[in-house]
Amino acid sequence: MEQLPTPPGERQARTTHASPGAAYTATATVSEQGIVTGWSEEARRLLGYAPSEVVGRPAAELLADRSGGSGGTGTAPGTDTAARPLAPGQERWSGTVPLRHRDGRRVDAGLLAHRRAAAGGTAEWFVMSAVTGGPDASWDGPLGEWAFDRSPCVLAVFDEDLRLVRANAGMHRALSLTEAEMHGLRLSEIAPDAVSEETERGMRRVLETGEPQSVEGFVRPPGPGAAHGWATSLAPVPGPDGRVRAVYLTAHDKAAGDTAPRKPLPPTLAGARTSTGTGTGSSSTITIPDSARTVQDLAEAAVPRLADLAIVDLLEPSLRGEGPARIPGTGALTVTRSAVRSVLGGSRESRFAVGETTVYPALSPPAECLAAGRGAVYGTADPAVARWVAQDPAAGWISEYGTHSMMLVPLRDGGTTLGLAVFSRHQNPEPFDLEDLRLAEELTARAATGLHRARRTAREHTSTMTLQRSLLPHTLPVQSALEIASRYLPAAGEAGVGGDWFDVIPLSGARVALVVGDVVGHGMRASATMGRLRTAVRTLADVDLPPDELLTHLDDLIIHLSADETGGGGEAAGGIGTTCLYVVYDPVTRRCTAARAGHPPPAVVSPEGSAYLLDVPAGPPLGLGGLPFETVEVELPEGSLLALYTDGLLKARDHDIDEALDSMLAALVLPSSTLDTVCDRVLTALLTQRPDDDVALLVARTHALHTDKVAVWDLPSDPSLVGQARRNATDQLTVWGLDEAAFVTELVVSELVTNAIRYGEPPVQLRLIHEGTTLICEVSDASGTAPHMRRARIFDEGGRGLLLVAQLTQRWGTRHTLFGKTIWAEQSLVDF
Repeated sequence: MEQLPTPPGERQARTTHASPGAAYTATATVSEQGIVTGWSEEARRLLGYAPSEVVGRPAAELLADRSGGSGGTGTAPGTDTAARPLAPGQERWSGTVPLRHRDGRRVDAGLLAHRRAAAGGTAEWFVMSAVTGGPDASWDGPLGEWAFDRSPCVLAVFDEDLRLVRANAGMHRALSLTEAEMHGLRLSEIAPDAVSEETERGMRRVLETGEPQSVEGFVRPPGPGAAHGWATSLAPVPGPDGRVRAVYLTAHDKAAGDTAPRKPLPPTLAGARTSTGTGTGSSSTITIPDSARTVQDLAEAAVPRLADLAIVDLLEPSLRGEGPARIPGTGALTVTRSAVRSVLGGSRESRFAVGETTVYPALSPPAECLAAGRGAVYGTADPAVARWVAQDPAAGWISEYGTHSMMLVPLRDGGTTLGLAVFSRHQNPEPFDLEDLRLAEELTARAATGLHRARRTAREHTSTMTLQRSLLPHTLPVQSALEIASRYLPAAGEAGVGGDWFDVIPLSGARVALVVGDVVGHGMRASATMGRLRTAVRTLADVDLPPDELLTHLDDLIIHLSADETGGGGEAAGGIGTTCLYVVYDPVTRRCTAARAGHPPPAVVSPEGSAYLLDVPAGPPLGLGGLPFETVEVELPEGSLLALYTDGLLKARDHDIDEALDSMLAALVLPSSTLDTVCDRVLTALLTQRPDDDVALLVARTHALHTDKVAVWDLPSDPSLVGQARRNATDQLTVWGLDEAAFVTELVVSELVTNAIRYGEPPVQLRLIHEGTTLICEVSDASGTAPHMRRARIFDEGGRGLLLVAQLTQRWGTRHTLFGKTIWAEQSLVDF
């Protein structure tokens, strides 16, 4: 790099603001050691040096006066090391620096520099200088003065290139930069951050569309400091020709609010800040927030310290997202009077008819405040109030009480209007002022949040309960193997309804499956997952899977659900951790087969009165994958009692699980006439209050199908004996008095026995079961191959037998066992 030109001697200095032509921003980067590392084309335009002449040289060589800058707030990065140093940790520098042009003349440049991270983890300074064509006289006229005179907040004006041309004192205070230091720079150059970039995008939309824009946030000076909640508004500035020529930027600090002195909050209102909207109960944990209690708390908090009378009117919940409810043709507004509090006591409060509908006339102050969504203070001499009193007889209390001042404040939570609070004074001689309005708005905002939450929680709870009840059995199926009773109690507390469920599923061969499960979590998601799992259990039970295989398939299903919901937060994805107990009872053999996945074992009470927990191997909860489930099979005497339950029954707060189990077994062994009594007795013994978790309880008493209802024949593997099998079945039907069913039974026996002899493996067995109004025909063999029904073609010699069986019986299917399979078909005897 050649030697830079010498100082200009007598040449006249100029500043960057005097540069002719279009505005631009000259930029350069300087290392912490003061070496120029970057040089833009705009910097070349400003000082005349090509990048190759500057990059790699000390930045101090660009100074016209090595004694330091003038008029700045510090020393420019990379300039004379003898000048005043930067403060440790300083992130920004600004000031006017005399620079030397390549042709030798002096240029007084206003510089703004930001410290930023560079490649390799080091730091560098990003230096910029705005170059404009001189001050824009259009912003010195009445339009600019009008805008700045009326802005109580941060205000700035940006031209069509998004460069700052005017800034008020609020902008200076917010960013700690003078208007001269910011002039000609874009917002992203004044304070480079994501909010600035978002604000500039909003400015471009204003220039393109002519529509105002809003941005949540505003830039702040670098360095530590308290975070503020800023709101920024952007508005178009049209020129004489109607074209948008510039953008107004207005920002205010929502956290700081106005700076006027405030009245101290009355003690009762200060307490209401934490109590309003919490609902009833002595504990901080409540079942469902109480809407009525919330609005009454608001009225009681305001009277007498803020107002002499407080009235709270609510919109109907179904209309909250649709605006106030107007009476068609009149514009009148209907509300429900929900709370009243007066310094005059209950006799005066009773006239307001809490709980009844109230109608506000169109254009009355309450209707206008609700429509506008903001509070207002009125004197009773105000023409709007006088017109309201004249139109509405229900407003007669205003003159009756001698009211002289009123406040009307909508109850709003976010963008939702929930109702209106009316505050009035008739004993307190002081009229309401703006500070009273602020206090009232604060109270109503807190109450609205609690009210909105209460309604939302109640609505969600109702929806979840509706879903839960729709997914649980409404009636228990008719079957003769078990006498059954059940109970389901949803959880108390804010957690809401969980995913506990139970089911009773009739199986082939007069058997019955009992299922109890507990899905992880609470709320709508848990209930929906429960519904999917209950459907899956029913589907798997219909194919007669053994309990351990059924739980294995259910485990795989939950793993797939979890994979589909990867990325969801809160509760375990897909129901991982769900527990389940599956029990199958056969009334013919009186054998009970059970398997469990992380679920408490069932309780058994023998006919003689001994109670114990069935020793079912404890499998892992569902969704873990790769771990086996085991079954246990026991014979239960007729009249035994089975109790299946979820762990919510054992989690009462006033005793541990061992005590709960003892209490449950003690309640089960007590004599009772019905199983409903047994259920109620168990719940009474274990639950002294609403449970913290859902409770599902299923109690069953076993019955047996004796030999007079079951007939069994072992058949040789000889096709010639199919006729004998038909005769055996017909003779048995005669003994049972079911001769009307003989024709269909002969066809079914003939088809099933023929298939077993022709395609199966010996031994072959035929069994008939008469269960109430159902006749079951079963043929078993040692082969694992199951037949499939198909539609025979015209010239096919076979393939019609199973089709006939399916048409003539109520249902049919295949049940696999350890030693082969059983083909069964059920006939309904109701029509005979």
